[in-house]
Amino acid sequence: MTEIAKSGAAVIDRADGRDDGEEWTENYTQLPGGAGVSLILESTTKEGAGPRLHKHPYAETFIIRRGTATFTVGTEEIVGRAGQILVVPADTPHKFRTGPGGYEAVHIHANPTFETVWLE
Repeated sequence: MTEIAKSGAAVIDRADGRDDGEEWTENYTQLPGGAGVSLILESTTKEGAGPRLHKHPYAETFIIRRGTATFTVGTEEIVGRAGQILVVPADTPHKFRTGPGGYEAVHIHANPTFETVWLE
């Protein structure tokens, strides 16, 4: 549910109604207030989870809050861990697999909607 404050600020509640940050996996596009970005919130305890190879015509920023993931960015493998931020440039093929103990991150797409070209 989205609530608009008197100031015009938008407050967006979890779709599942929970009031904590645990096990929160959700996609957000067309955010109110002209945010100009779309978001993926991802939280999993599973090892080996993640999307197949793809790219976007805009940059994607990963803010890793818990755990690790092995990212393939172009031809390079990068292990991202909690406390790091990884920025993948526009039009760069990428994918990731979560590490032992899972992963929690905010993925910020520099576009109000998702535009994804799947490569595998």
